[in-house]
Amino acid sequence: MAELFQFELVSPERQLLSEQVAEVVVPGAEGEFGVLKNHAPFISTILPGILKVRSSENGGWDEYFVRGGFADVAAGGLTVLAEQAVPVGEISREQLDQAIQDAQEDVSDAKDDASRQKAEMTLAQLKDVAEALTKA
Repeated sequence: MAELFQFELVSPERQLLSEQVAEVVVPGAEGEFGVLKNHAPFISTILPGILKVRSSENGGWDEYFVRGGFADVAAGGLTVLAEQAVPVGEISREQLDQAIQDAQEDVSDAKDDASRQKAEMTLAQLKDVAEALTKA
């Protein structure tokens, strides 16, 4: 049986999760990474994507759309502080389409290369999320 560890998922609006879990897969800036009990400590920024949580050894996965923020793996467990975090089941296609449209406008309105690149990256990530949700 998998050992459980403490996991916290927090967004500015609310704390979405605070429970003992078996495994978490995080969309990190350097790629997806999985966390199990006793993972080596580190901090990573997170990209827009799907965060997956498995509550127990035989349990299914719960999925959350996260955007921005960071993951802190420490001796006490994992804390994800996300700029936005929404259970996948609560995401409407309209919300996602609006976020993509807003990101496209940000690309058009960018005043310099750095802001344009950041806006283009956000747009690409949102399109990836839309594609992932379509497949789910």
